[in-house]
Amino acid sequence: MRASRKAMLIVLFLAVVGIFGYSQYIAVSHIGVIVTENEFLEKNNSGSIYNIQLQFSNPSLLILNAGETDFTIMVEDTKIAEGVLEPFVLPSLSKTTVKGTYLEDDEIQEYKSSSVKISGITKYDIFFTSIEIPFIYYPSDDQAREFIHQN
Repeated sequence: MRASRKAMLIVLFLAVVGIFGYSQYIAVSHIGVIVTENEFLEKNNSGSIYNIQLQFSNPSLLILNAGETDFTIMVEDTKIAEGVLEPFVLPSLSKTTVKGTYLEDDEIQEYKSSSVKISGITKYDIFFTSIEIPFIYYPSDDQAREFIHQN
């Protein structure tokens, strides 16, 4: 009787841990991102370099450590820029601001649409494993104009 009770407690514990882990995975996959700042730094032979600041919001109960994150900026399904975000820690149930830079190709300047997409994949280290969570952000029309230089 005692062995079956221990086995039942172990199974119950594993079920609770599994349900908690799955719920946190679902929460982590809904991390929010917005652009808080975008400013021109300099122009060189490769293109124009910009500073960008993104705000990530974490709806999970987990503290997430993210490494360097590569991202792309696309307009009308054409890549116009690539960038990198600094490594950061995203506290549970809160927001953090992350700085980065990106290089924009100067040859691509005029678009009729303001359909801009910023996307990337962030690798988060959690306990004894890591997960890769893609993020996609569609800036507001005003922010989109900054990326495609419509004034």
